Amino acid sequence: MRLIVLDTCLAACQAAVIADGAVLACLSDPMARGHQERLAPMVREVMEGARLSFGDLDRIAVTVGPGSFTGLRVGLAFAKGLALALDRPCVGVGTLAALAASLAGGGARAAVIDAGRGSIYLQRFDGRAEMGPPEILPLETADLAHAGALIGPSASRFAGPGQVAVDRVAPSLDAIAELAVKAPTTPASPLYLRAPDAKVKAR
Repeated sequence: MRLIVLDTCLAACQAAVIADGAVLACLSDPMARGHQERLAPMVREVMEGARLSFGDLDRIAVTVGPGSFTGLRVGLAFAKGLALALDRPCVGVGTLAALAASLAGGGARAAVIDAGRGSIYLQRFDGRAEMGPPEILPLETADLAHAGALIGPSASRFAGPGQVAVDRVAPSLDAIAELAVKAPTTPASPLYLRAPDAKVKAR
């Protein structure tokens, strides 16, 4: 299977073309803002690097959150537009699941992302198997001591004494692809665990 993988949910803009598990071309630029301007040129660059045409793709994969509201929407909108133009399925992959799958080996682990306001996005796994749904929790009530290894942006901030922590700015592209290949081809939709900060002004 040939797929293009897009990730704009966290502090990076990423794209890769992957065929049957082999990475043909990939780019990852750390950035907190500017995903919208960078994503389209990045997609063009990885497609040229992979020496494939867009018609050669079988599937479009994109991370759907949790993460930055703006970044999430940029990636998802681009992926859906590309899927519509190519008449290919657009598959969504959770950011926390992709982070957990980025950690080598088996065993218990938790993917964790700072959600701001003293809260974290958290999901627990046994290897790649989900132990529960993604959730947003106040940091003081989140039991991380028994979560096994932690992975995510600034995971070491949340680790207890002696606990393994792997800091990753964003999930690995091959981990996203691995999950996307196995995912059902239901339309991708955003995973919001908290309402956006922006408020509509009353008339």
